[in-house]
Amino acid sequence: MRRPVLSDRVRQTHSRKPLRLKKSVYILLALILAGILWCGYVWIKIHQAESTLQNKSEVGIVLGASMWGDHPSPGLRERLVYALKLYEEGHFENFIVSGGLDKPGYNYTEAEGMRNFLVAEGVPEEVIYLENKATSTYENLLFSQQIMNDQGWSEAVIITHDYHGTRSMEVANTLGYQHPQLAVTQSTVLPMIKHKSREVLAYTKWTADRILIALNWK
Repeated sequence: MRRPVLSDRVRQTHSRKPLRLKKSVYILLALILAGILWCGYVWIKIHQAESTLQNKSEVGIVLGASMWGDHPSPGLRERLVYALKLYEEGHFENFIVSGGLDKPGYNYTEAEGMRNFLVAEGVPEEVIYLENKATSTYENLLFSQQIMNDQGWSEAVIITHDYHGTRSMEVANTLGYQHPQLAVTQSTVLPMIKHKSREVLAYTKWTADRILIALNWK
């Protein structure tokens, strides 16, 4: 029995399928490679943050991290202990502690928890300014900038962990901070692989947000 002869159109359709599949595989591999290169670039970038303390500033902005119930988490305590050291050394005269409520059932926002810690360590409450609304690094620095404007301050030290420093400074510069200084501390209590991996994702999101801000779309 003779096999039916395939029409030219059918043959062309069959021949295109392997080409389309191959093209899709190449595109997928290119996207995977681009993703790996980007993650490597960000990983290197977040390791480049260093303290840039030179001149005395009017205020130190302590960026929030999670509360454990009524008390700062170990990671947040590290930032506060470092901030307290800088304050006692005379790098700034006032604090802005920035961070909103972690969970609805908590008694204190991150800012209030930080204030309580600093007061217990002997810092006068009148030099501590609370920013109680922020839920992101961008909001930390945006809302803290509003407090600075209200107080007539122009110079700030941004205090956080080293892995978080690069993004924090980029946010500050995007918001128009005047010559912000960075003070970063290393962590001995946080699981760094987890936090640095999360920072790669956070930096990627920030990069997209920065483009939107530049286009006035955000």
